[in-house]
Amino acid sequence: MKTLKHTLIACCIAALPLATPIVAQAAAPMAKTQAPGYYRTMLGDYEVTALSDGTVNLPMDKLLKGLDKKAIDKALAYHYLSSPVETSVNGFLINTGSKLILIDTGAGVFFGPTLGKLVANLKAAGYQPDQVDEIYITHMHPDHVGGLVSNGQRVFPNAVVRAEQADADYWLSADNLAKASDDSKAFFQGAMASLKPYIDAGKFQPFNGNADLAPGIRAVITHGHTPGHCVYEVESKGQKMLVIGDLIHVGSVQFDRPKVAIDFDSDSKTAIAERLKEFDDIAKSGEIAAAAHLSFPGLGHMQKRGSGYEWIPLNYQSAP
Repeated sequence: MKTLKHTLIACCIAALPLATPIVAQAAAPMAKTQAPGYYRTMLGDYEVTALSDGTVNLPMDKLLKGLDKKAIDKALAYHYLSSPVETSVNGFLINTGSKLILIDTGAGVFFGPTLGKLVANLKAAGYQPDQVDEIYITHMHPDHVGGLVSNGQRVFPNAVVRAEQADADYWLSADNLAKASDDSKAFFQGAMASLKPYIDAGKFQPFNGNADLAPGIRAVITHGHTPGHCVYEVESKGQKMLVIGDLIHVGSVQFDRPKVAIDFDSDSKTAIAERLKEFDDIAKSGEIAAAAHLSFPGLGHMQKRGSGYEWIPLNYQSAP
């Protein structure tokens, strides 16, 4: 007596068309592009969308400090990497239900054609620049503020830009620009060009120290990488995320060796101390970390491991 399984198999076979010869098709051209760079997850009632601004190749064997080149090369090789390292630049869009808030804006035109994709990815994610209500800047390096402007005009015409006062005082100072080394002048010029249209329009509102900026979103000072670097705590229904800016650049090296600094730090000693403090807190609390320069989407958890940390990327979700 045939089982139901045998009957179904027989029906499927009977439904197959007679075999036809396979005809070779012309080779399809390679697409050589990725999917749109956005990734969405929920944090309590808040929708969080990670936005890729693209990637940039950085010579980490020359930029990292406190570790010799051989050790850096070995750490990178363990993760199947070599210098220069293709490094992500990420921003994070938070929809609270009443406000649309963007944290960092990417590089715009300041670092060449491999970056400057954040706005296109924001649109691919279903939003428009004029819908953004507020923009929170972790610090004023060009790869975080460059996306604010295009051809000298505001990209986000309805947004108020917030940043810590100490960073504004430092990077927007004509005196500091005049005293800066030739290698550093572009950082000041990039910050000034990016913020000027918002300052002129009365849309720049710096804050002093730790500050509550919106319901469930708080700025926390983590000076060191820059004079006014800060991170942003986001909380909804008891779920927490910390947008950590440039507390880390090279996960393959700095998680195991968190006392390794990078040449971009204004004050390496303070930057290292802030990294250790915040990473300890993240590991203890179990909250999500959102990082500007870890591989896109830059979302994950941390666990303490020996004298360093382990990065555990957020599990992929097909729907938020």
